[in-house]
Amino acid sequence: MNTMTAKHSEPVGFTSNPDLATIPLPFEWKGTPLDAKGRFLNHEFTFINSLKALWKWQTMINPQKEEKKKDTWRLACKTDSDFLTSESDCIVWLGHASFFIRLAGITLLIDPVLFDVSLIKRKCAFPVDPNTLKNIDYILVSHDHRDHCDKKSLELLAKNNPTATYLTGLKVDAVIKKITGSTCIQAAGWYQQYNIVPEIKITYVPSRHWGRRYLTDTNVRLWGGYVIEAAGKTIYFGGDSGYGSHFADIGKIFPFIDYAMIGIGAYKPEFFMAQSHLSPIDGIKAFEDTKAKYLIPMHYGTFDLADEPLSDPIQVLKKAQQQKQLSGEILYLCVGEIRSLESSHHTK
Repeated sequence: MNTMTAKHSEPVGFTSNPDLATIPLPFEWKGTPLDAKGRFLNHEFTFINSLKALWKWQTMINPQKEEKKKDTWRLACKTDSDFLTSESDCIVWLGHASFFIRLAGITLLIDPVLFDVSLIKRKCAFPVDPNTLKNIDYILVSHDHRDHCDKKSLELLAKNNPTATYLTGLKVDAVIKKITGSTCIQAAGWYQQYNIVPEIKITYVPSRHWGRRYLTDTNVRLWGGYVIEAAGKTIYFGGDSGYGSHFADIGKIFPFIDYAMIGIGAYKPEFFMAQSHLSPIDGIKAFEDTKAKYLIPMHYGTFDLADEPLSDPIQVLKKAQQQKQLSGEILYLCVGEIRSLESSHHTK
């Protein structure tokens, strides 16, 4: 149960990027909400930045401590780099929340984290040599947390992809510019569409999360996910998110989602984590809300960020799948596995 859900703080203002269009919506939308300090707000639940709750988590006994210590499970990893030189449309999970996508022949990287993050070591190797990630058209950075917006990874990608365009949320562009030196960066508010080549549409959409890179910059920069549309396919990347009504909203706004990449890990203890990350059970609820055809679970197995054993999210997800009749299908991808995208449009 999420005991850290608070009544929503009423926004005092709204913002967006005046250079980007907001897509038509079936409900009133004034823009991305702001608090009295000009910091971003989740549109439904207020993020509770509680030192007391953090202290409780850090000092409590983890009921799965022994199980976690004995857990030897690791994500399977395929090291086939053929997708980099192929012309075929595909999705490749690169671990954690990192994806390579080719759609309509256009190449994208989402939240590329190619190495360890600060003091946190990868539990699953990056599937290809990071130096081979070249000729990338668009690099998408969902928010400013370091396991999604990694300085070393972005520096290498900038060096090897000098013409790439970066697509991110409001105010994250300043971080990316400082790291990469690029001026080809677009920062969107929620439900805004980027100005890119006509063959592909990419919309920045809400997630229930928060932002911070340092001690005093909580929620100065926006967080979110993406909906990518091209070649008769619609792909939804949920970003980091707790559960909320935005999943159902996205399912209504984009009624033919083929693939939904949704997080299922870093969720225990739930009293602390539920406002930031989905449990596997809530991941299934989110997937059902989007009415997507396929779920690609992510955000588990690569970094040890929470109390659950590494194998826990996928075991809980598989058990839940056996107990519930889903309207869509779960794809359990290995890291580095190539999911080919057929040209036919998903119809219901």
